[in-house]
Amino acid sequence: MKNAIIKNLTKGKTLEVSGKVLSNPEAYFCAPVSLNNLVILPGLCDVHVHFREPGFSYKETISTGSKAAARGGFTAVCTMPNLNPVPDSVDNLKVQTDIIEKDAVIGVYPYGSITVGQKGEVLSDMDGMAKSAIAFSDDGKGVQSDDMMRSAMLKAKALGKIMVCHCEDNSLLKGGYIHDGEYAKAHGHKGICSESEYGQVARDLELVKQTGCSYHVCHVSTKETVELIRQAKKQGLDVTCETAPHYLILDDSKLQEDGKFKMNPPIRGVEDRDALIQGVLDGTVDMIATDHAPHSLEEKSKGLASSVFGIVGIETSFALMYTHFVKTGLMTLEHLVKVMSENPAKRFGIDLDGDYSVWDLGKEFTVDTAEFLSKGKSTPFEGDKLFGENLLTVCKGKIVYKK
Repeated sequence: MKNAIIKNLTKGKTLEVSGKVLSNPEAYFCAPVSLNNLVILPGLCDVHVHFREPGFSYKETISTGSKAAARGGFTAVCTMPNLNPVPDSVDNLKVQTDIIEKDAVIGVYPYGSITVGQKGEVLSDMDGMAKSAIAFSDDGKGVQSDDMMRSAMLKAKALGKIMVCHCEDNSLLKGGYIHDGEYAKAHGHKGICSESEYGQVARDLELVKQTGCSYHVCHVSTKETVELIRQAKKQGLDVTCETAPHYLILDDSKLQEDGKFKMNPPIRGVEDRDALIQGVLDGTVDMIATDHAPHSLEEKSKGLASSVFGIVGIETSFALMYTHFVKTGLMTLEHLVKVMSENPAKRFGIDLDGDYSVWDLGKEFTVDTAEFLSKGKSTPFEGDKLFGENLLTVCKGKIVYKK
């Protein structure tokens, strides 16, 4: 990937960014140098976003979502299937791919759903969608039936596709909407227990042993899930997972009575956060995704109890990770690139060759949602001061974002 980017950069011998001409741009690859901390990074890859189109374009569109992703340094994203129509058949998936072909400014790779309508009752047309779907997921809903999940895994195995799973046992939710921790108890909120996630992960891992399918866990949030995946990898299972910046930076003591702190799975306790950080550092957690989930202002303005689940993050994720982990010395820049570009691209077979972004790592800025290109404006990090501003994103030789 590095060689392809350098070849692309050196075609013209110079690169102009924000009025500055870099006469030897390959020297800036993945290593900050003296000229205002500029650094050239590979295109970032996010395997978990919600671009809401078709069906919910008032929240986001392929156009606005992909432009927001480009601003965040991303040149490839995988879009989740909670759409209308749900991409559970060739025809329904084509509705989305037609829009992608017309409006996307970066690589947008859609998931096909695991079950028809994401209802967990009948398998989708996985055979028919296999050529166009990057993988299969019912994200937003856990598949409750063991038999249904086993059948889906066997089909995915036969098709050479990854099962990408939102793990959530509905029988344990009991109306909860934030973590079942100290904040929920102190403020009279209904909590979501950690077992609702890790219990279904444990079930799925047993099914992976039986079926031999490739398996990926979405938005890991609990310490128990991290340990289950760590042990599964030691056993040689074909398992990967992701977490998101908000689970690594926040814990439930930081919650506020505001819908911008509400997502599913919820922000959990300090021990969970620390276990996730350790998992990222030791390779148990393979990649950072955003679970970018835009909603309207009205939908997110009803407090913790009544707002819908989901926050945005694709325009701030790299700066958040750089500020909290690289700048503090907890993680190298090279490792951050690995979990935000190399690992997700390799796991999902996405070509990032020649894609790159140019960052000013010394630039401090305040998160201002009024500047977001995404339609979604709800983030718990609004007003935070971060380091690392993207100046330029290039995808397949085309400038898709320029400061």
